[in-house]
Amino acid sequence: MAENTVKQSPHSLGIRHLALRVGDIQQSKAFYLRVFGMYPVWEPDPLNSYLSSGADNLALHQIAEHPTIYPQPSSTSLDHFGFLMENPEAVDEMLRWIEQCEIPITKAPKTHRDGSYSFYIADPDGNTIQVLYEPNIKGPPSA
Repeated sequence: MAENTVKQSPHSLGIRHLALRVGDIQQSKAFYLRVFGMYPVWEPDPLNSYLSSGADNLALHQIAEHPTIYPQPSSTSLDHFGFLMENPEAVDEMLRWIEQCEIPITKAPKTHRDGSYSFYIADPDGNTIQVLYEPNIKGPPSA
């Protein structure tokens, strides 16, 4: 074995970065700022915005007018992504907030077989977002 061989996977901090292609950068940015209380951390140019809620990073990339500049996939395998909440009550509070924002609920609140509790909405580009309490994930990432 070479001296620089890694014997096991290094511990990661988890999936804390997501990049989305969006149709209207300003509309998408406003959605995530208003609905989830995120804030901008970096805006290198008018077509890219990086947002955070403190321990994560959401990159919004404006879909290019010319596909050769930033090629678009013909399809995607993204099913959904989620925003974790501290407890079931916080999920319900977010539900009330989203209803006040007049955003349609695509799947009503439900307790799942694993004990998690969630509901679903869609962002302005149709990406499915799960708002959930997951009992096996406690507190913010330690980093």
